[in-house]
Order: sequence, then structure tokens, then C-alpha cells
Amino acid sequence: MTYQEKIAGFGELRLVPVDPAVHAELLHGWVTEPRATFWGMGAYTVDEVREVYAYLDGLTTHHAYLIMLDDTPIGLFQTYLPEADPVGERYRVRPGDIGMHLLLAPGRRPPRGLTTAVGPALARFLFTDPTRQRIVVEPDVRNEIALRRLRREGFTFDDEIDMPDKRAQLAFLTRTRFESRPTTAHP
Repeated sequence: MTYQEKIAGFGELRLVPVDPAVHAELLHGWVTEPRATFWGMGAYTVDEVREVYAYLDGLTTHHAYLIMLDDTPIGLFQTYLPEADPVGERYRVRPGDIGMHLLLAPGRRPPRGLTTAVGPALARFLFTDPTRQRIVVEPDVRNEIALRRLRREGFTFDDEIDMPDKRAQLAFLTRTRFESRPTTAHP
């Protein structure tokens, strides 16, 4: 386990590193759901999903975690160093930047308010490293749900950028902005 925190009203949130051999089937079920279309893996087989996460598992710059709520997997969280990712070729990377991707498990309706509670918990995890100063995200410009969530969480929107597989909205959340928000208090 990498990180855990109690989320009032929901339970214990834990981040557990993805084990491609063990978790490929679960992840495949999530990334191939129509609701996960922006994840870009809709046509992948279980073996292809396993290969992708085995590749990521071998990198020191990219990490994948299952988000667990108590003992139930509720999502996939990935982090990356922008300078080692295609996004880093499309904006001026600053020291302390950390990128993230989030996929809450499609196919089941999360309890009301859970999505709002998970985002700040993931930011707290990223900012436990004192060298991290800014979270970078680049969702597809058509992903209105993600864009609304990022606005609510205090991300500042920057340029739209062309990624290899999408037109993306670049957005940032600085440590200073995150820590100044009243909702960041850890229960």
C-alpha cells in the first residue's frame, strides 16, 4: 500500500500499486466500458491491458494505483513525470510538476459526494512529496464531466494542446492554491 486516509462518511481510501498480472481483468472491465471512452482503451483485450500496465510498471516515471474504498476497488489513478511523457513536449515543464490521470470505476454509481472527496485526497497524496509544486492534467476537451470536476477542485485552465490521441485541455493545480482552499482539510 502506498497511501491511505479516512474519508469522513465514506470509509478508508487506500492507494495500492497496480499489479498487472493480478489486476488486468478488473482494469479491462473498467477501461472498455462506454463511459470510459476518454481513457482510450475501449478496444483493448485483457492481454493488451496487462501489457500496457506491465510496461508502466517497469517505468520509474509513471505509476498506476488502484483506488480502494475500504476493501472495494473504486478507480484507477495514474501519476507521471511530465518531462517523461508526451504532454511535456507541449508545455513548459516546471520543476515540481507531477501529472495525473483518474478513472473512477465505470458501471456503478458512486455514493453521492464520493467523487468530490476523492480528488482532494489524491492531491493530498501527490503533495505529500514536498518537491511537488503543481499537478498537471490534460483531459480530452470533450470530457465535460472531467472539466467540470477540475474547475470545482480549483484547477486553472491553460491552453488546449494536441496530444497524439486527443485534443486536450491543459490545466494545473498549484500546491499554494490547493492548500489555500478550505476544502483541503484532512479529516
